[in-house]
Amino acid sequence: MWPVNHFHLTGSVFNSNFDFDNKQNVSHKCLVSGDTRPDAASSLKWLKTMAEDQKHKELKALLSLLDEPDPDVFEQIRTRVQAYGIDAVTLLEAKWEESFDPFLQERIEDIIHSIQLDDLYAAICSWAQLGSDDLLKGFILVARYQYPDLDTEKIFKEVGALVQDVWLELNDRLTALEKIKVVNHILFDVHKFRGNKGNIRSPENIYLNTLLESRKGNPLSIGILYMIIAGSLKMPVYGVDLPNHFVLVYMDLKGSSDAPATGNPLFYINPFNRGALFTHHEIEVYLRQMKLPPDEVYYRPCSNIIIIRRLFEELISLHAGQGNQERAEELKKLASALSVG
Repeated sequence: MWPVNHFHLTGSVFNSNFDFDNKQNVSHKCLVSGDTRPDAASSLKWLKTMAEDQKHKELKALLSLLDEPDPDVFEQIRTRVQAYGIDAVTLLEAKWEESFDPFLQERIEDIIHSIQLDDLYAAICSWAQLGSDDLLKGFILVARYQYPDLDTEKIFKEVGALVQDVWLELNDRLTALEKIKVVNHILFDVHKFRGNKGNIRSPENIYLNTLLESRKGNPLSIGILYMIIAGSLKMPVYGVDLPNHFVLVYMDLKGSSDAPATGNPLFYINPFNRGALFTHHEIEVYLRQMKLPPDEVYYRPCSNIIIIRRLFEELISLHAGQGNQERAEELKKLASALSVG
């Protein structure tokens, strides 16, 4: 390894500039062929390839310095590596596999984790600002905190299969209650989804992929999956932001603008209790037991952003309760992305 004082962090090894002298070769070839101008698309492609090659070399040079013993110098190197973003992860993973030094491997793992957190934060910001109608995507983003290499195509297929199983049992003559009975039958009787009452405080109850694998979750995760399936089949089923619980409401949108805020609740659904149905009165009783005022927000649909924020809040509470304050702080940062902009 080169001594670190042979490099300056502002020097050529760490800059994204590259030597343009080779461009003369392109011009020469054009002159030989009789064309005085290189094809624009070819030139851009060539320049992009050269820039990517130089970027790759610079990143590899930085990675060769990751065992730097001086903490201050290492922090500068780390900052430069992280600036490459998610593109650096593949090379970092290869560097980890080549190394037999636990100290170096730990440094690499920490850098990869920081890069993935930054990438996830940006993805959550984008979802909240542009695509919060897609609840499934938001649910997947939460799972990516614990499972950064999550196979999203597999998730889409598994959720799609559940939607199809419900769809095959539906017809246009069914009432709202009959449609919900079909959803309940497919989810709870056929596929055996259920509340994880024996280990309700486990963070694994929150994540979509573990819910699909184990068929066990908490009120929030099962409720969100239920809502995604119903919504995919054009059923007006929405989440209700009830304190210390999460339930769903089936809205009557007839005569409204098809917006949940303008419709009227027909009935409520408790996915954690195998899709049991209940009424406005049961919510009133629950609120009195909780000594809360009968606020209208506890009876009507909430936004997808509120639902995903509740997922993060639950994860923060679970990790903090287990004494894992570092994870709790990371999750707080990710949750803050929902409010950006």
